Amino acid sequence: MSDKKLNAYRFSPDKEPTYEMLSEVMREVAIEAKENEEKASEAYFNAMLRDIDRKMAKWATRIKRIADGRKN
Repeated sequence: MSDKKLNAYRFSPDKEPTYEMLSEVMREVAIEAKENEEKASEAYFNAMLRDIDRKMAKWATRIKRIADGRKN
């Protein structure tokens, strides 16, 4: 089915979509959902890695101060 024909169709009670139309819509939705999930996972892990780096730097500073004999 052509994209033009599929995009021209509008769901209405008067005209039922064909199985081919529904299948194509579901395929496109599945592709979009997978792409969105991949983007969200990447953003989550990038944020987590940034947080880990900040916490490691904070603890490295604290450990260095203690090793140098300073409390704060």
